[in-house]
Amino acid sequence: MKVLLAGANGYIGTRLIPVLLEKGCDIVCLVRDKRRFRENSDYANRVTLITGDLLHPETIESFPTDIDAAYYLVHSMSQANDFSDMEAQSAKNFITQVDKTNCKQIIYLSGITNDDNLSDHLKSRRHVEDVLEEGKAKLTVLRAAIIIGSGSASFEIIRDLTEKLPIMTVPRWVNTKCQPIAIRDILFYLENVLLNDKTFGKTFDVGGPDILSFKDMMLKYAKVRKLNRHIITIPFLSPKISSYWLYFVTSTSYSLAQSLVDSMKNETIAKDHSINNIIPHECVSYEEALRLAFIKIEQNSIASSWKDALNVGYLNPAFMDQIKVPQNGTVEYKVKLPFKQDTDKVMSNIWAIGGNRGWYYWDWIWGIRGFLDKMVGGVGLRRGRTSSVDVFAGNTIDFWRVLLADKVNKRLLLYAEMKLPGEAWLEFKIVEHAGKKFLSQIATFRPNGLLGRLYWASMFPFHVFIFRGMANRIVSYEQIPVQKS
Repeated sequence: MKVLLAGANGYIGTRLIPVLLEKGCDIVCLVRDKRRFRENSDYANRVTLITGDLLHPETIESFPTDIDAAYYLVHSMSQANDFSDMEAQSAKNFITQVDKTNCKQIIYLSGITNDDNLSDHLKSRRHVEDVLEEGKAKLTVLRAAIIIGSGSASFEIIRDLTEKLPIMTVPRWVNTKCQPIAIRDILFYLENVLLNDKTFGKTFDVGGPDILSFKDMMLKYAKVRKLNRHIITIPFLSPKISSYWLYFVTSTSYSLAQSLVDSMKNETIAKDHSINNIIPHECVSYEEALRLAFIKIEQNSIASSWKDALNVGYLNPAFMDQIKVPQNGTVEYKVKLPFKQDTDKVMSNIWAIGGNRGWYYWDWIWGIRGFLDKMVGGVGLRRGRTSSVDVFAGNTIDFWRVLLADKVNKRLLLYAEMKLPGEAWLEFKIVEHAGKKFLSQIATFRPNGLLGRLYWASMFPFHVFIFRGMANRIVSYEQIPVQKS
């Protein structure tokens, strides 16, 4: 069967692809940029790629007419005033294209919306269901609460809060009930509703066996990690203060923090259990989902992370266009360091930079820079990395985005997502010349006006020490520990 997948680069889509390939599906992936998919996927040669931005219908390549089913896994985490209109328009443009094909079924992963007075984001999810239902293909909707798995936003936020704060003073929304579900169970349902005619035209709530408050989830996380944690609820914290609190303590962006706080006022508990009559399945418990997530983390086998998504407000989706570092109107600081160490070892050190490993030299300066970035609404250093040993195009490394991770040509290119009066690139490359090996390290900055030039001048003395020290440590660093959190 031929299946179209919209949202193939997302957290769920990335994990669904191997499941569908194992099922024997012929997969067509709708992506905004083929370059990113090819760089970031082990399955690029086993799927068909078509490009298109669903908010700009003129960019969408025609869908193959012989598709049997389509997954719509596109969600926005934007806090823009018109995000609901944007989500609806995206779904309408999708339906316009699907209606030109022989598609029999559309599958949409939505949120549980059984509560009264829904948040704006949950209202938008419900509206998208209505839009998709207007298409010719039969719609199957799976509604889920928070998803627990390595790299999921909910898991990472619970992890950040519980690992970092022995004593937490928290807003009252931590007492809201929800029904978390493991990522493996979501994938099971997404796979098994596919072309199952008993699911056509129906909506199902899906959830794990546990109904918990967010406070319960943090305490159970602490139990699994053998941590002693105390949580004190403060009822008078406003949603705005709660959003800032979540933003500064966790790796989430402020826009995502606002969305989460807004949605956390709603209970997300499954009420319709009819899917069990069609697809019997025993979901894993919340604690087991946590243990499974940590197995993936310890094995450095996190398939996808919410941090690598491009819809969290930091970077234009066309970021791969920045892969050619500009030469005009820029300033640079270059380090070219000869070395005699094993090339593979130096490559491994480059590929492991950032996150728990740090930046090899004067990490405290990087920490201050990350804190200052957070203070002005930037990403800071809390995002870390998806894997401690490997990187792909589109991944995040602290406040950088990976543009290129080319092991063949031994080149890693990063693009800054911190708040800057300009644009910044950081390139690492191993080159050989006249029988000698060199580590080439280039920091490039394109200033935006006078403020940008003053910024570069003020930072230049630090760059002299930091980048030279970093290069020396990269070529001499010996131990490559397995990262555990």
